[in-house]
Amino acid sequence: MDMATEHESVELVGDELVGNIARAALFAALMGAGSYVSFPNPVSPIPVTMQVLVVFLAGIFLGPVWGGGSIALYLAAGGLGAPVFAGGSAGLAPLIGPTAGYLWAYPVAAVIVGLVVHGSVDIGDYRVSTGRLVGAMVAGTVVVYAFGTLGFAYVQSVGLESAFWTASAAFIPAEAFKIAAAVGIVRSDAIAAQ
Repeated sequence: MDMATEHESVELVGDELVGNIARAALFAALMGAGSYVSFPNPVSPIPVTMQVLVVFLAGIFLGPVWGGGSIALYLAAGGLGAPVFAGGSAGLAPLIGPTAGYLWAYPVAAVIVGLVVHGSVDIGDYRVSTGRLVGAMVAGTVVVYAFGTLGFAYVQSVGLESAFWTASAAFIPAEAFKIAAAVGIVRSDAIAAQ
């Protein structure tokens, strides 16, 4: 009598889920790396980082759910002590400091960008019109600026107008560059995929 038993392969986690988790972790890591690429802003004490570019790309490439989740993962890693916030900072202080509004806005902005690009919570084709891409990123930028302005005004105890000029208007040229860069990246990926 043969005691050997046949075992069927059981898939505990689907390939699609594993792929989405891996991509979300990659974008969380890219957010951390983006915080190290910073430039002083001559009209604001807040530096320009590449993080908003990563937020845009997370929403575009991962969609609203996984894009927002990847940025939330980044916030959790930084809050737990990984040195992934601007200037290599970590912990809870950046999440309640002068730039906290931006940090909290990032996952929301990724969700908004993903929703506009994909048209739903599902991941669809991100190779949409340039107008739709730019519109999505402008909407994401508005979210980042709104949270950033409100957070800066609250933490620094300044008026909303002063906070707007310091925490938002000072970054418009940098955001225009990031939007153009994101369009270039998406278009180059779309060309490579053909």
